[in-house]
Amino acid sequence: MMGGFQWKVCGLTSATDAAVAAQLGAEYLGFIFHPKSPRAVTVGDFRAMADQLPPAHKVAVCVEPSTPHLTALAGSGCQYFQIHFRPELPLAQIEAWSAQVGPERLWLAPRLPPAAEIAPAWLPLAQTFLIDTYDPEKFGGTGRAGDWAKFARIQQANPRRTWVLSGGLNAGNIGEALRQSGARFVDVNSGVESAPGVKDPAKLEAFVTALLRHPRAAATGA
Repeated sequence: MMGGFQWKVCGLTSATDAAVAAQLGAEYLGFIFHPKSPRAVTVGDFRAMADQLPPAHKVAVCVEPSTPHLTALAGSGCQYFQIHFRPELPLAQIEAWSAQVGPERLWLAPRLPPAAEIAPAWLPLAQTFLIDTYDPEKFGGTGRAGDWAKFARIQQANPRRTWVLSGGLNAGNIGEALRQSGARFVDVNSGVESAPGVKDPAKLEAFVTALLRHPRAAATGA
């Protein structure tokens, strides 16, 4: 934890970018295993770079995976599984994911419309929940900031779970995002890129600098 915050760099496609992120303090590295994403990698891609990756937590990001796909991801060397899904998906499917990888390793990322809330039935199934900006067509990766006040309300109502704020974060808005959301764990992707899937070291460093300028970071002595 850096300055009282945890953070994840998502959409990584190379060991070089992963190493830079880890050197700057990212504890979690996200790899997107969704073919429709411009930052997609395959299980084969991930395994090819695995020996070169730094010793940070690896998060497999996917969309409503089948049992065989999740099995392949679990065997790839990733420690956590961030699953994006439609809120109307049958509860039995979410329960199956939880049973397959375990609640401690499952990150649930529901595509919540503005008026929707976290379903109470989801809470026992995962320790970590990621809230991304809503888009009716996409499961994430919009590059747009989300509803920070809603995130704050959800996190405050469910303090026993870990809540990750995602969506359009960058060095210019992370301070305000933290102030409005109260987030203690953030996920950054397009806001630190020079092109989809290509992280910019200068933007990553600026993001970390802005993160550490937040009063909560200063209070921890970072």
